[in-house]
Amino acid sequence: QGQLVESGGGLVQPGGSLRLSCAASGFTFSLYGVNWYRQAPGKDRDFVAGIVIIGGNTNYADSVKGRFTISRDNARNTVYLQMNSLKPEDTAVYYCNARKLLGSGSANYWGQGTQVTVSS
Repeated sequence: QGQLVESGGGLVQPGGSLRLSCAASGFTFSLYGVNWYRQAPGKDRDFVAGIVIIGGNTNYADSVKGRFTISRDNARNTVYLQMNSLKPEDTAVYYCNARKLLGSGSANYWGQGTQVTVSS
């Protein structure tokens, strides 16, 4: 059974930076695309950024383009989200999601979430 574990959230001042990590286990990492979503209180869960593990293609929500960078370390089965120039509106629980893109069958995994709070 696949598992995703997020880490790296916390409290940061506006303009600051954080790096989130998503460690994957229990599935063939290279067959998946990995995405970050976030959910603020009372709001829907929104897409933030995604990466295809094979090839490394990335895409971003307009609200984070130029400030956030998604990357992966295939040897560690880990995806990162580097968040710079953070704003109060970035405050949310951030979730990692892995969706199978290659091979037969389908699979979709979610992590437990990590809280990011941007406040002075």
